[in-house]
Amino acid sequence: MTQDPITKAVACNLCTGCGACAGAFPDFIKMVDDPVNGRRPVVAAGTDGRKAAEAAAKLCAGVAVDYTTLPRKDAIDAIWGPVLATWEGYAADDAVRHRGSSGGAVTALALFALQSGVAGGVAHVRARQNEPRFNEAVISTTREDLMRGAGSRYAQASAAEAIGAIASSETQVVFVGKPCDVASVKKAGIDDKLAVTIGIFCAGAPNLVATDKLLARLGVPAKAKLTDLRYRGDGWPGLMQAKYMTEAGEVTSDGIPYAEGWGRILQSERRWRCRICTDHTGAFADISVGDPWHNPPAGNVDAGRSLIIARTPAGLRLIEAAIAAGALVATPTDRDVIAKAQPNLLASQGAVFGRRLEMRAFGMKVPQERGLSLQPLWLRLPAREKLQSLAGTAKRILRAKLWRPVVVRGQA
Repeated sequence: MTQDPITKAVACNLCTGCGACAGAFPDFIKMVDDPVNGRRPVVAAGTDGRKAAEAAAKLCAGVAVDYTTLPRKDAIDAIWGPVLATWEGYAADDAVRHRGSSGGAVTALALFALQSGVAGGVAHVRARQNEPRFNEAVISTTREDLMRGAGSRYAQASAAEAIGAIASSETQVVFVGKPCDVASVKKAGIDDKLAVTIGIFCAGAPNLVATDKLLARLGVPAKAKLTDLRYRGDGWPGLMQAKYMTEAGEVTSDGIPYAEGWGRILQSERRWRCRICTDHTGAFADISVGDPWHNPPAGNVDAGRSLIIARTPAGLRLIEAAIAAGALVATPTDRDVIAKAQPNLLASQGAVFGRRLEMRAFGMKVPQERGLSLQPLWLRLPAREKLQSLAGTAKRILRAKLWRPVVVRGQA
């Protein structure tokens, strides 16, 4: 029997791990934490499992997305998705600002939606209570619960697992996730249950191997009971730091700067699907939020600021209402600010075209993205970067044997 479409997407390295398939069909599709391949779905054997997978495949943004559904009026929109307006700002609440990754704008907007009655819940991810190395998808209805999920989680997360809970919710929900999570949720046909979607800028999701390397660098004993792991926040960009139990009680590790933790440890373990991603800024979201690196922090724990983008009228209304109510402090900025704040992402878009060319040469499947043209960005790259996108990809494919089907091993 041929593979079902969800298992095939995983095998072909197209799965993003968003969890939409499992969220929509929890009885037949389960998310598994594979230390190397990341958080991936496993489909139940039998006819019912196959039927669920065939229906769930329609939600899979890892395999295909349609950019022609997005209104794009100029060159800025063509590259980044709809950009109605942009701001640089931060949460007015000092505790939210400090706890958040870069100014706390995501938490401030979600909390404002809750407290103003725009939404009855916020779907997001947070550290799993009994094992902070992992993440879990939850729907928060209080400030306390929402704050538990504030700050970045640089580990595999399946925010779209909340699809089933959102669909059955009696009130509208704010959805917060990575760009790939948002893209899948937008394909689920539950817009009437979504107050707004907030996409968080993403440069890729490291695997569990990366997390364990980070813990080793932080000096956490291999068999210690982990009680907390912070990747970002408590200042901008914040220190990466862990807490764990010893016979003498809870111990807080030394902290390392974000640049070291991400640049030297976590980034090397991003999954291949993340390396061929074309949406790092949440083009399908109502609101996108990221780091304004063009105005960098003065130190590792500076007061944070966020880059805030309204992509739809619904997103624009929520941002403007939050500013008017004093929940968000924000100053308008130019619409082309993404290219200034995240110049590496523009180069990455061009490199993806070369990487996918090489994948096709090896007979590998690539994502289908209707209405998105990467070739012009690739042609703008210097000759050396073009060559690197091709030769580097070929080297990685051969070294990692990426043409081989991905086999998921792990536990739910």
